[in-house]
Amino acid sequence: MQRSYTPLIEMLRRHDLRPTRQRLALARLLFAGGNRHVSAESLHEEALRDGASVSLATVYNTLHQFTDAGLLQEVMVDPNLSYFDTNTTDHHHLYFQDTGRLEDLEPGAVHIGELPDPPAGTTISRVDLVIRVTGSPD
Repeated sequence: MQRSYTPLIEMLRRHDLRPTRQRLALARLLFAGGNRHVSAESLHEEALRDGASVSLATVYNTLHQFTDAGLLQEVMVDPNLSYFDTNTTDHHHLYFQDTGRLEDLEPGAVHIGELPDPPAGTTISRVDLVIRVTGSPD
């Protein structure tokens, strides 16, 4: 492997993932330039443009493996559409329905008041909020 892949190889191994060629290619695209939101389809298209030989099924599987390992956070905007977020801190999202764009809300931008008591024997682990908007921002 090239030296530029060394940090990605180490990251994958730290998360108990074998650094396969496909995982490295997708990890490089995902983690090279700051926080981002991708769908499986958009990452697949990006990977093909970049010369990576990966199937859409491999992209889906890899995104779910990265999510299970804690490298990504899945954000479901509706039952048929998920984005994968490289920002794994607790935060909320703004979803532009007209364009399909998803963006992070700044920490502290949303104040959630009272939550219901969870069922007996459970605890709330996280609250995910997606605010859907239509129209275009000024």
